[in-house]
Parts: sequence; structure tokens; C-alpha cells
Amino acid sequence: MNESLSNALKTLCAEQRERCLYSSTTLLIWLRALRYLRIAFVVVPIVLGAIAGWDLLKGSSNYAGLTALSALLAGLVPAIYTALKLDEHLPTAARLAGEYKNLEIVFADLERAGPHKLIGDFETDYRAARERLEAANGESYTAPEWCFRRAQKKIKHGHYDFAKT
Repeated sequence: MNESLSNALKTLCAEQRERCLYSSTTLLIWLRALRYLRIAFVVVPIVLGAIAGWDLLKGSSNYAGLTALSALLAGLVPAIYTALKLDEHLPTAARLAGEYKNLEIVFADLERAGPHKLIGDFETDYRAARERLEAANGESYTAPEWCFRRAQKKIKHGHYDFAKT
């Protein structure tokens, strides 16, 4: 009886480890995209403002449209960034990516070491890890679907398979 329960817990740990791997990888990809977007939304208006204010272009009527468009976009880009509220996603994505990665490690450790513990200790450790997982899942934070597809691709190509390294 204890051996079958231990094997069942080991299987559950393996399943949860894999779920956490996909969740953490998806969120890390999303976090990286958010950071690049933040940089772009800061740098692009600066460059556009510089183009709009460049005396060489302002002095020529041939470039009046370009300077006007650059000035317009230099003002619009920060407003768009503010409206999208992408900065609000950064702390949540970072925290949950770290939590899922940590849970992935916890479930992997339990999968390997748990069967060698007393069944009561194994079950207690599993329940504690599940409570943490449920708390992370309770936030219902989701990254865009394209991040999940990229995570799947990375994982399937062995980026996170330490047995291959």
C-alpha cells in the first residue's frame, strides 16, 4: 500500500514539475518581451523627437511631412505605452516566473527523493508544494498564447533537458 501511494505521489510530482516547467518558461519568454517592449517604448520616442527637431530636416520643405509625423509619433508612443499598462505586468510576470521555476525544482526534488522518505513526510511535502502551486495558479495570470508556443518549442528542442547536457 505505501509503495503504491509513493509511486502515485512520484507520478503526481512528475506531472506538476512538467506543468511548472511550461508555466515558468512561458512567463520568462513573456517577461523578456515585456522588457524589450519597455526599452522600445522609451527609445523610439526619443529618436522620433530627435528626428522631428533636427534642423537639417526642419529647414527643408521636402521633409516637412517626415518631421511632422515624427513629432506626432514621438508624442503618441508614450501615450500608447501608458494606455497598454505594460509596466503593470512586469512585477507579476517576474514574480510568477520565479515561483513556477522554484516549484519546478521542488517537484523535481520530491519526484527523486520523495519515494525514499517515510510516506507521511513525502505526502506532507507534496501537499505543501501543491499549496504553493495553487496560490500561484490563483492569480490567474496568463501570458499571450505565442509565448506558450515558443516555450513548447524550446522545451521540445531540449533547452531545459539537463540529461542531454
